[in-house]
Amino acid sequence: MHFAMTTPDDIEHMILRIGMGDHKAFEALYSATSAKLFGIMLRVLKDRAAAEEVLQDVYLRLWQGGAQTYSAGKASPISWLATIARNRSIDKLRQIRPSTTLDDAPELADPAKGPEALAIAASERAQIFACLDELDPDRSAAVQGAYLDGDTYADLAARFDVPLNTMRTWLRRSLMRLKDCLSR
Repeated sequence: MHFAMTTPDDIEHMILRIGMGDHKAFEALYSATSAKLFGIMLRVLKDRAAAEEVLQDVYLRLWQGGAQTYSAGKASPISWLATIARNRSIDKLRQIRPSTTLDDAPELADPAKGPEALAIAASERAQIFACLDELDPDRSAAVQGAYLDGDTYADLAARFDVPLNTMRTWLRRSLMRLKDCLSR
């Protein structure tokens, strides 16, 4: 099963079946979502081995009961999975950050991506950055810090000298504006 052919309803159904111990649903979910989640993890961690470790941890946790925490209809299933992936990546980054500088880590391209996939990814990336440019500069920088660099809300609140709840509001409203922009 490929992610592009899998609907959000399919993913939600897989998650619910995993909560009941369905091995086939677990395999199907991994096949449908692992590439996207790995991309999120690699973007945050900038280290392929660490991203692979976190990917394994996320799916293990899902299998061991994490799928039962999913609330159907509360958030889209892929957003729920992406949030878990991002949060686990940030946790891992906090573990390794003191001993390693990630600024010097090389960016690794996925050798499995062909020219068409790379062209589509570049187009999507350009659209995302065009939408980010429509936000106020502070809001855009905060979104990029939170979702691309793995900064915590507290770090961002301190950097922009605003209360933590204000930062949460900035990010929530900015994500809604990005969603609207990307759907045009």
